[in-house]
Amino acid sequence: MEAKGDSSSNIATIFGVTGLAGREIARRLSSKLKWKVYDVTHMFWVTWATLYPLDSRECCEENKAMMSNALNAILPRAKSLKHVSLQTGMKHYVSLKGPFNNKEARFYNEDCPRAIAIYNFYHVLEDLLRERLTGNNVPWSVIRPGLLMGSSNRTLYNVIGSLCVYGAICKHLNIPFVFGGIRECWEEVCINGSDARLVAENHIWAATKDEIYSFDGQAFNSINGLSFTWKEIWPVIGTKLGVQVP
Repeated sequence: MEAKGDSSSNIATIFGVTGLAGREIARRLSSKLKWKVYDVTHMFWVTWATLYPLDSRECCEENKAMMSNALNAILPRAKSLKHVSLQTGMKHYVSLKGPFNNKEARFYNEDCPRAIAIYNFYHVLEDLLRERLTGNNVPWSVIRPGLLMGSSNRTLYNVIGSLCVYGAICKHLNIPFVFGGIRECWEEVCINGSDARLVAENHIWAATKDEIYSFDGQAFNSINGLSFTWKEIWPVIGTKLGVQVP
């Protein structure tokens, strides 16, 4: 996939470039001759502030302020801004605080309503983009991955990296690779996994397709294959890491 226009028309800024998806976006853009990664015609927001607990008023205010500061710097100067791509996730549809109904499978498409939650910074960021970009005629999109999986040693929230460290400790101490969650999480809660490479491609695709440009925000779920439970996938991870799985 090539970016539109000549070699000087597409310039990206990536907020969250050291993260799983941000790293892959940068890698793909820098390999395309028609992109430069240092200034702004396309903005990719794949980061979040973590000073306060999730689903708190302070978390919402902190993340809104961070994005507002970026938009305040970019919008008045970037007259050729073509697209803003926001990354959120499945928490858009279901609150981490529950209630969870594990008796039936749940499938979320992009038209499903928001999770019933008082404070969810995903919703706050979408509302902020809608408010700030509509008047400036800048189209934007939202990519919603599940449990993000990828390779980066510079991101704090890295599930696979954390499991690799845990597995290495278990192997060194010759102890079983034991799942640390509750039984319901082990047996019943379905997880959606997302390869960071796929998510990066989705970001670039959504940002460069004229026919899907939306001034009200076009959302795309970005999921790899079927859902899984930890009970199903834990032995596979253990085998890959070479540890004992009880």
